[in-house]
Amino acid sequence: MNAKQWTVEIYISEDEGDERTLARAVLSATGTPWHESVGVARRNPADRPVPEIGDELAAGRALMDLADKLLGDAARDVAELGGPAEVR
Repeated sequence: MNAKQWTVEIYISEDEGDERTLARAVLSATGTPWHESVGVARRNPADRPVPEIGDELAAGRALMDLADKLLGDAARDVAELGGPAEVR
């Protein structure tokens, strides 16, 4: 069995007032960046500033977008390569 490793790195940045959090998720396979997705969270000014919540929301949104991209890749590949395999 061949083992493969894909790596997802998530970079999180917040504005100075902790009102907006941006997460960037980068998927790499065999050392090459493959997909990149972004997620954003905005804090309601009436809410207490809890940066961890913004981190979780932004990262979760970036990962959901990354998942959608991978599923889209798979759907396109199935459409292109679908059908019976040639037997020789």
